[in-house]
Amino acid sequence: MDPKTVAENANAIFSLPEVAIRINELLNSGEASIDSLEEIIIYDPVLTAKLLKLANSPYFGFSRKIDTISQAISLIGHKELRNLVIATSVTTTFKDIPPDLVDMEAFWYHSVTCGVMTRLFAAQINSEEQERFFIAGLLQSIGKLIFFSQYPAESREILSFKDQGEAVIRKAELEVFGFTHAQLSAEFLKQWMLPSSIWEMIEFQFDPLNTNAPTQDSCILHIAVNIASCLEPCANQTVKTDQIKPTYHIEAWNQLGLNPEVTQAIIGKTGIQVIEVLGVIKPEVMIIY
Repeated sequence: MDPKTVAENANAIFSLPEVAIRINELLNSGEASIDSLEEIIIYDPVLTAKLLKLANSPYFGFSRKIDTISQAISLIGHKELRNLVIATSVTTTFKDIPPDLVDMEAFWYHSVTCGVMTRLFAAQINSEEQERFFIAGLLQSIGKLIFFSQYPAESREILSFKDQGEAVIRKAELEVFGFTHAQLSAEFLKQWMLPSSIWEMIEFQFDPLNTNAPTQDSCILHIAVNIASCLEPCANQTVKTDQIKPTYHIEAWNQLGLNPEVTQAIIGKTGIQVIEVLGVIKPEVMIIY
């Protein structure tokens, strides 16, 4: 068993909606224009409504109201558009996951939290192309859903160790499958033709100092995912930085030049932005939480 084969098989089951595929292909071609992108999106009224709602949310903080898709594309840019289209599509792509293995509402709450927090950390250290960090954080655990869907028995065996922490879970994944959900997530996103600048940081999120890793990107994702994993999936919870158990690599923290005050501020902003994003892409989660 290898992650590439599993990802290829999973892509036949969990493919993106046609509109997302067309937009992704157009952007990858290098020939995308505002008009050509708008022409695809406006034929999907649900996607159009979600994109406009998100573009007008505090997540972006534009000073004027955005009334059209062309305005949204012009302001947020092509790369951010790709991320938003995938984000609004992915929550409906993964269906029929065994409910005894995962609470899908909690999964997406946690995933959006990871996405928002990763983007905020990237902005804090002025990383390049900050928009890609949201989609990396959002999709960094997508391999878990593939494991749950395609290998439920093995996943139940692995989840029997969940009370011992994520490190033990990853060790169990390696023993059972020969690779982790992070490696599978990266391979799967290759199948979706996402840029390497997204899936590479996901591949090395648990080993950000690996010589093959995009070090800064992987460190950002590594720190954000670890902190987000300490937060209960509840918008009303108050978390203090000094209460977070540091399960991340200290050197990754040091490389980013972070401090508790900055981290506490990012945690506060994350809680607000998660509500805004979930209210658009997965509003039923907010009803529960």
